Amino acid sequence: MSGRKRIAIYGGTFDPVHDGHLAVAQNVLSLFALDEVLFIPAHVAPHKRGREVTPGLERYAMLALATQSYERLRISTIELDAPERPYTIDTLARLQAEVGPQARLFFMMGADSWADITTWREWEKLLRMSDHIVVTRPGYEMNAEHVTEDVRERIVDLRGAQAEAAAREAGGAVGPKIYVTDAVLMDVSATEIRRSIREGRTDALSRLVPAPVADYIKKYRLYIETEA
Repeated sequence: MSGRKRIAIYGGTFDPVHDGHLAVAQNVLSLFALDEVLFIPAHVAPHKRGREVTPGLERYAMLALATQSYERLRISTIELDAPERPYTIDTLARLQAEVGPQARLFFMMGADSWADITTWREWEKLLRMSDHIVVTRPGYEMNAEHVTEDVRERIVDLRGAQAEAAAREAGGAVGPKIYVTDAVLMDVSATEIRRSIREGRTDALSRLVPAPVADYIKKYRLYIETEA
């Protein structure tokens, strides 16, 4: 495999970060023999501007608490620090400029994002800029009917593959690929977490988010009066 540093970019609102996010990061680290996963909390995700989002500083704090024990899980404030509220393609371009040719970037997305990829800003260009990893959810039927033939030809289905095989496939690839993996079988929803808190069912917190994050949410009374 190439000697370049391998970094996965994990963007999202993370409102709040939960055990499902951490499971995705840990499994993808292993499966693709990555050096690190870089969490990038969105300033406000463009497709989520219709609802109130917890302030970036608090979402960053929860991420810091959740990842403090994991050496290869890191956080970037590249979007939180950007007043223009960048789209994914802008963020990816900035990251590529920062890391340079010595690093290979893998942009991660969930199956729901993949289903909506054609609504993203300059989506075809985005899919050519770096490798991508699509993480499917339990019971989700992956399809590629909504993308172009060129994009479909670059999809590599690694569902059911072991770490060694997946790392070997990704290591020998030429040109940007779109890897599909079902390595994570934990279906946790931030929406359900917020709803549970709003309805007074805070007992669910200890089962869905890391303990320090649960303590932070309780201490600062987050999500009690917010919309799902």
